[in-house]
Amino acid sequence: MAAVLIETLCKNFPGDKEAAGKLAVDHVSFQVEAGEFVVLVGPSGCGKSTTLRLIAGLEEISSGTITIGGKKVNDVLPKDRDIAMVFQNYALYPHMSVYDNMAFGLTLRGLPSGEIRSRVEEAAAILGLTSPDNLLTRKPKALSGGQRQRVALGRAMVRKPKVFLFDEPLSNLDAKMRVEMRDEIVQLHRRVVATMIYVTHDQVEAMTMADRIVVMNQGRVQQISPPGELYESPANRFVASFIGSPPMNFLRGILIAAENGMEFQETCPEGTGIRWILPDSFQGKWSRSGQAEVILGLRPEHLHPFRGQTPPGHGILEADLRRIEPIVPETILHLKTAGHTLLARVPELKTSFREGEKVRLLADLGRASLFCPETGDSLTS
Repeated sequence: MAAVLIETLCKNFPGDKEAAGKLAVDHVSFQVEAGEFVVLVGPSGCGKSTTLRLIAGLEEISSGTITIGGKKVNDVLPKDRDIAMVFQNYALYPHMSVYDNMAFGLTLRGLPSGEIRSRVEEAAAILGLTSPDNLLTRKPKALSGGQRQRVALGRAMVRKPKVFLFDEPLSNLDAKMRVEMRDEIVQLHRRVVATMIYVTHDQVEAMTMADRIVVMNQGRVQQISPPGELYESPANRFVASFIGSPPMNFLRGILIAAENGMEFQETCPEGTGIRWILPDSFQGKWSRSGQAEVILGLRPEHLHPFRGQTPPGHGILEADLRRIEPIVPETILHLKTAGHTLLARVPELKTSFREGEKVRLLADLGRASLFCPETGDSLTS
């Protein structure tokens, strides 16, 4: 295994008229420690797969530096970078058996047949390709999607590379198989203690698999953090909206320094909006006096049914209940205030609420985030 260092990496595609003047990868920098599992996540077109292909040597770098195991590899051929890549489409040879698919790369490198067999059988045993049925003699067409992906993983494993690269390897699998394969890849990482860089657009994969996550948008890195920190302390509004399902609620308003603390007042086109006194913890995070425009972010699970009392650090939310969306084993409430639409996640599958009525909820303001309306940057993390 080896550390990977990416420094101010850039990639443009001069022939792409739609991307004229834009960088597909825009001064991206991050480091992956030896043995770490790092996931690149973001929406389609954010540059995550292009970044992975640059690391693999499958795309030419426009500028910047890639270092693997302390060695600069900008001009090193892919086959000489000591990496192994697992693709979305498996890329198995249909006329070869599972054994031959896994052994093919080692055969090209001229390894002794005994060592090849040992490596293939070891990887096959780890990935469950030999028990209960021995799949090594089968052709890819006789395998399920999950089994084919295991073969692709095994082909990478037998090479014993310094770095494993995964480009959305689970996209072609059904939901149940994706969950199973997520666990298998995590267990594989723990067994072989390898450096792994994994690309996905699926935030659930990112949050459940990674040691650290690199969130990308429009070719740029937005935040690099462990999953919990990314969720609890997003660096900007994009990260806050992309990570989490349902997404974070955003309320535009004014923050005022009042006698009893910092008061948030919802901006409304008409009528009286939300007025919340924020907890004392915001005093140290907010240095401005007077008033300022802000965006307050609050996750759906931080809105709770009102039980007749308002605990410290909470505010009351009165809203119209537009729709009740049961998602076993919980319920999503679609709400409308004077100025905004909101989502609340409540643990009860069956609630006493009724669509069309006005409801009262408690907002856990100690879990709220504040963002700059102009830049989207966090004002509290």
